Amino acid sequence: MKRFSFIAAGFIFAAVFAVSAFGQAAVPAGKIGLVNVNAFADEKAGIMKFKNALTSLDPEFKPAYDELRTMDARRQVLAKEIQDGQKPAPAGVPAKAPVNLQAKVDEFQTLELTMKRKQEDLKVKSERRYQQVVGPVYNDILKAMNDYAKAKGYAVILDGAKLEESGILIGFDDKFDVTKDFIVFYNARPAGTATTATPK
Repeated sequence: MKRFSFIAAGFIFAAVFAVSAFGQAAVPAGKIGLVNVNAFADEKAGIMKFKNALTSLDPEFKPAYDELRTMDARRQVLAKEIQDGQKPAPAGVPAKAPVNLQAKVDEFQTLELTMKRKQEDLKVKSERRYQQVVGPVYNDILKAMNDYAKAKGYAVILDGAKLEESGILIGFDDKFDVTKDFIVFYNARPAGTATTATPK
């Protein structure tokens, strides 16, 4: 199992930013920008507020992930012992007692069921806390993205990483990548109203 991290483990959002011109009778033709939302969590060049929200969850769930990692290590040991125990004993070597092998099989099956239950519980809890802690920051980033698009003259800003992942985006001119410029824009803004919730 990989080291637990809300940045590395897959809770980083991937959304499509579509920016509309509010309060206008007609939307004029404008530029199209691409942004890589994965870069928002970059350790050095990302959005500090977003990265801090993600990393604040690490210690909260680290004990649960450490427990699962320990259980997984035991599961792998049992799997090897069961596999070895099912092999024919070499000539002249007494075969292992079937009862011992069955005990390991029982432990392995119980361990797998326990791990599955704990993983499901952890998934529900971590997703809820992600919404509580990162959600407000995410909404603040969306608002800032709209402000950025209007200020810079972009009609639409799309999530380039998501489009590339889905196979829709297969090539583009780097001059349309606004990721770095937006991150600078966002980090320079005064502290927003985004707040995080305490654990319940």
